[in-house]
Amino acid sequence: MKAGIHPEYKEVKVVCACGETFTTRSAASKIHLDICSRCHPFFTGKQKIMDTEGRVEKFKKKYAKK
Repeated sequence: MKAGIHPEYKEVKVVCACGETFTTRSAASKIHLDICSRCHPFFTGKQKIMDTEGRVEKFKKKYAKK
């Protein structure tokens, strides 16, 4: 490996929008997340549907008849 071209990895604090914090190693100085494993629907089992244009309702109405 060449000396002087690789970033220095240091411990950083990761902060999620839900309030969860943990430490990891990264070349970045700080990391802010919108969603983490504590609040992600896949890991929590809760489904969150964000539908601003009515696509989900249109789909449910279209296929509810069958």
